[in-house]
Amino acid sequence: MKTKADAVTTLVDELNELRLFGMAASLESLYHSADFNNLDRISFLQKLIEPEYESKTDQRYKNRLKRAHLTGGPQEYDNCKDSADRKYLPSDITTTLSTLNFIADGLNICILGPSDSGKSYLAKALGIKACTHSRVGYYHCESFLEEMVALKLRDYQAYQKQIRYNMNLDLLILDDFLLHTISDEREVKVLFEVMEKRSELSKSTIVCSQREPSSWPSMIMNDEVSSNAIMKRATKHYTVVIEPKADN
Repeated sequence: MKTKADAVTTLVDELNELRLFGMAASLESLYHSADFNNLDRISFLQKLIEPEYESKTDQRYKNRLKRAHLTGGPQEYDNCKDSADRKYLPSDITTTLSTLNFIADGLNICILGPSDSGKSYLAKALGIKACTHSRVGYYHCESFLEEMVALKLRDYQAYQKQIRYNMNLDLLILDDFLLHTISDEREVKVLFEVMEKRSELSKSTIVCSQREPSSWPSMIMNDEVSSNAIMKRATKHYTVVIEPKADN
């Protein structure tokens, strides 16, 4: 007949075989603890499962950060508030966005402000925060469009796969939006396709730009129709303006 020690050893081996290493270590530690026989069932399960859950959750978060190109980011959302350096408009907008409800609701955010005002910081801080529960992608808009066009020319099936990947992201961040003029019609088409499809699927997109939306047509081949369609989707929900303080 198996003893309790034999049963625990078997269970530890089985948990390790299932790659539930946290639970295996927890069971072994619990069994050798002084209060093992005094734990009620719920407390036992809690102590057994929580370390495994925390380990898996932490690894999933790290994997999402890596896939989002946000690994190692020092951006802390708590720093995104009115300060001696900058002001966020409209008032209390960062508190509203901190809930991340805009992602679940499929709402877009357009972040505007001059160079070094904190646009990228805010967008990355939101992306890092969102990785806890959501799939996120962060890209510099110019390189994103260039790479997508090149992929489309080189391997259309791979391009379609990448488009599907981008459509399935819960949050897509396009930084340095229209930093330079888009002179390639193919890039305009890719940008419109991404914005249009994500809008249809109620997927949230953040764009960060130094340029006022009224100037976008001149940055998109003077194509007023395409630029208005893109602007309509990018600015449909939230527009955040970051104003550096005058003495900086």
